[in-house]
Amino acid sequence: MNDSVTREAISRAEERKFLRFVKEDPHFCRYYEGIYILFKTGLRISEFCGLTISDIDFKEHTINIDHQLQKKSKIGYYIQETKTTSGTRKIPMTADVEECFRKIIEKRNPPKAEPMVDGKSGFLYFDKNESICYSLHWEHYFQHIIQKYNNTYKVQMPVITPHVCRHTYCSNMAKSGMNPKALQYLMGHSDISVTLNTYTHVNLEDAREEVARIQVV
Repeated sequence: MNDSVTREAISRAEERKFLRFVKEDPHFCRYYEGIYILFKTGLRISEFCGLTISDIDFKEHTINIDHQLQKKSKIGYYIQETKTTSGTRKIPMTADVEECFRKIIEKRNPPKAEPMVDGKSGFLYFDKNESICYSLHWEHYFQHIIQKYNNTYKVQMPVITPHVCRHTYCSNMAKSGMNPKALQYLMGHSDISVTLNTYTHVNLEDAREEVARIQVV
């Protein structure tokens, strides 16, 4: 996946509708907290899947991101460094994200012997076969949710993947006027131009407001 390709972020209204649907669905509600976190942190899916209980610091209210979980058919599960050195970061947890992590940890259902991957254990999600959930699991969950949503409602939901969640978060933060360098850090982008590509909504009115705001200071 190349972050520099402009991807479709969904609107805030679509995000709300999608999250509400997941939360209220008797089957898919089990993935609600994970999907909420993806939308509200902009984590890469392999970073999210690699998180272990010890990466969630409730005292400092931070998420530690210094590795990703990957799986290949011939190798099985393995831990990989973050995509770039900028990918290694600690990001602040908002109260709602923290609440979701608490619920995930409370509800997690690990096999009797906690699986260990390259020295790491305490992963957050497992499938029905007691395997650690990795990116492909989540890709499938999203596909099934969208399918069910679009079979239920006349107004169709666009394609949503874990990467669309990341792009949506980035766009939302840009639209909210977050400092591009702060957003670059949160996203773990090594190149500011990738982050700046999400600031494409800027027009004369936005520029006028910014100039006015800076003069006031």
